[in-house]
Amino acid sequence: MPKRKAPWLIRADFRDDVPIDWDAYPFSIPAVREIGRIAFHPNVTFFVGENGSGKSTVLEALAEVLGFGPEGGSKNMRVQTVDTLSPLHDALRLARGSNRPTDGFFLRAESFHNVASYLDQIGLPGGWGDASLHAQSHGESFLAVLLNRLRGDGIYLMDEPEAALSPQRQLAALRMIHGLVEESSQFIIATHSPILLSYPNAKIIQFDSTGVNEVAYEDTEAFHITRDFLNHYPRRLEQLLADDES
Repeated sequence: MPKRKAPWLIRADFRDDVPIDWDAYPFSIPAVREIGRIAFHPNVTFFVGENGSGKSTVLEALAEVLGFGPEGGSKNMRVQTVDTLSPLHDALRLARGSNRPTDGFFLRAESFHNVASYLDQIGLPGGWGDASLHAQSHGESFLAVLLNRLRGDGIYLMDEPEAALSPQRQLAALRMIHGLVEESSQFIIATHSPILLSYPNAKIIQFDSTGVNEVAYEDTEAFHITRDFLNHYPRRLEQLLADDES
């Protein structure tokens, strides 16, 4: 596994000079309140947790502080079709390594369509492949970004990339991520995918009602539920689909 002396992004914390209403969203979310406990892995850090646990909100805020738009893309794009950005980014302070990455990208599944539309409007820049991202399937366009746009020596944020990828293509994405890590890149990924979460030696941060905690791969809900279902799926389906007894 490749090593780096220090990650590009070391940790996040709250600024001392910004007033915070801890009862207001998103600061009222337990995991958001505990963001100061997150120290990032030099290679890959995963955020896991149920919908509404705060992982995507934190990832979006990190992206904003790092200079990316809230809907994704590179730093020289500003795609924002809806104003849904939370005030969290204004309250964050990031500790960064002395070196600076030469590349970066925020890949967000739910708004990737807007990024693809923006690229069609301006004309695809070099390195994005030969076809419009809209002329490809969702999964193909995601892989096209991984393969053609991410150049290495970068900081890359991804929000639920598995939403566009079949299991086979999640495996392909895992290999591409590894190739970029070997080229001195750092990833922060919010995901539910047990395939992506299997990346060796990654740090996995669980977001839940208690705050944030580092967990092992085998202790994640994604791993536990998927393994249990595949090993016992006839019984689990019977239990799941049985008529409720009156």
